[in-house]
Amino acid sequence: MQKTEDRPAAQAAARTPAYATIMVHAEPGAGASARVAAAAQLARDLDARLIGLGAETFDPFPTPDPFSGYAAGEWVALIQDQILKDLKTAEAAFRRDAAGADVEWRTEQAYPHEALACHARAADLIVASGRQTGGRARSADPADVVMTAGRPVLIVPEGRRRLRGDAVVVAWKNTRECRRALHDALPFLSAATDVIVLAVCKPDSAEAAEAEVADVAASLRRHGVPARGQVSRLDSAAVSEEIQRVADDAGADLLVCGAFGHSRLREWVFGGVTDDFIHRPGRFILMSH
Repeated sequence: MQKTEDRPAAQAAARTPAYATIMVHAEPGAGASARVAAAAQLARDLDARLIGLGAETFDPFPTPDPFSGYAAGEWVALIQDQILKDLKTAEAAFRRDAAGADVEWRTEQAYPHEALACHARAADLIVASGRQTGGRARSADPADVVMTAGRPVLIVPEGRRRLRGDAVVVAWKNTRECRRALHDALPFLSAATDVIVLAVCKPDSAEAAEAEVADVAASLRRHGVPARGQVSRLDSAAVSEEIQRVADDAGADLLVCGAFGHSRLREWVFGGVTDDFIHRPGRFILMSH
């Protein structure tokens, strides 16, 4: 039988996964300050590198006739000059709000959600806000980031600057997105003291849901996660309210869930529960697609 010390691959697979690099979009203005501070605190807690990404562009505009081209060119030059100034301001604010963390700064003249998706190759986790602080040319809609980045996205509720993560609720549904989110959340789940795997279903589906959450909780416990299953039986459609209620009762400041949606005409269409969590988060939300 091969000794453990002769199996480095097995040893590496047995280690708890971690977020070694975190990325956050940083734009000028107070709206980004809490998001960057939360990302920086997380980076310090995890001994991770924090990449600040400054990204801004402008929406193209039509030129009605060839004689307006010169004026349009001057206007574009002025806008690009302002973008460069904005990115410098964003960098200064990022370095201020992320003081004490191991930081790196990058810039792109691009739509922020596209820049985040592009640079996500360098990160294990992306930190975003639930509410946009400007137009799509200056701030990133978290729905676009979740659906395009291929990385877990931590959505910061307004005004919150630190994630405790002692208690966590996993909003469970037996889908690819939920299974992906569960795996992506393992670094948080492993550090928690209480993890509830919650399924919200109609009464006639409760037996199957109980078997599912029991499976998930047992699998998490084999990873050293203090997980337990719970099923809420609802006849109504108030699923998001029930998930938030359970999280409130548990004192959980982190909710883990899959992002359900599809692309049509370049617009992301979400179910009501997912949309509530993304754009109106009452606590930190970790989402994967």
